[in-house]
Order: sequence, then C-alpha cells, then structure tokens
Amino acid sequence: MNDPAPGRSDRPRLVLGVDTALRKTGYGIVTREGRSLTALRFGLIRIPANRPHSVCLQALHDGIGAVLEENRPDEVAIEGVFYCKNVRTALALGEARGVVIETCAAAGIPVYEHAPRRVKQAVVGYGNAHKSQVASMVARLLNLESIPSEDETDALGLAICHLQARGNPAGTELKPL
Repeated sequence: MNDPAPGRSDRPRLVLGVDTALRKTGYGIVTREGRSLTALRFGLIRIPANRPHSVCLQALHDGIGAVLEENRPDEVAIEGVFYCKNVRTALALGEARGVVIETCAAAGIPVYEHAPRRVKQAVVGYGNAHKSQVASMVARLLNLESIPSEDETDALGLAICHLQARGNPAGTELKPL
C-alpha cells in the first residue's frame, strides 16, 4: 500500500512536479483523492537573464525551498536526464537539476525522476505526444480553466505521472534518487 509519508496520514499525498531550468523553472503541486486529481498550486521561478550563473543557482535554491516550506509535499518528481546537443546547455541544466535535488534532500523530501516519454505516456497515452497535446490533457485532467505556461504544464505533468506511477502496482518499485 502506498501510504502518505509518516505523520501525514490525515491528508492525501502531495506531489511537487518540477520542470527545472536555470532561468525559468516551472513547479506544480498535485494531489489525488480516489481517481480525482487536483492542482493545488503552480507557478514559475523566474530569474532575470542578466544575473550571474551562481546567483541564478542560489535563487533557484531559495525559490524551491520556499515552495517546499509553504506546501510541504510528500514527494518530488523531476524530469529524467535527456540528450542535449549543446554541452553548455546540458551543464547548466545539470547544475540547476542538482540544486533542486539537493534542496529537496536537505528538506528530507524524496525525489523521483521520470523520463519525458513516460510523462507523455501517463498524461496523453502516447509517448511521442506533442507539447500542445500534453498541455491540453494536463488542463483537462486537473479541471483547469485555462492552459498554464509550458513550464508549468511540464511540472504538473510530472506530478501527474508520479501519482499515476504510485497508483500502479508496478509503481511500488519506484526508487528515490
């Protein structure tokens, strides 16, 4: 059985999905009661382009830390590593991802990763779905009045994917990073 974290049995499991980037990170908190999914909060952590790299990483740490403190999720879902042609982009993304993982670990919240194809499969039912299809389905699954930004949609999709994996008997094999 996939019980909520110790001491949190009085409420449904909360999952924070994070679409990590250096300048604009999307996040979304999703919960599930029975078959019903609800987005409790979603948004962006924006960091101006003119800030030094180290300041961006610190701002990302502070932003994720604030989301964790305000919402107290049980688990965090992030996107698995994917292929990048540009080495600098891959390095910056890896550093930002590391900051998110460390911030969650320091808060005692387990982090799980899900491949982009797996997220698309979980949300749309098709691993090669287009981003617009994912965005439309995320809005529909969460009963949102409008489609969030691409980064918010990706974060909400990660949380949905994780909750679906948790509800699947094979999901008991999920291992935190």
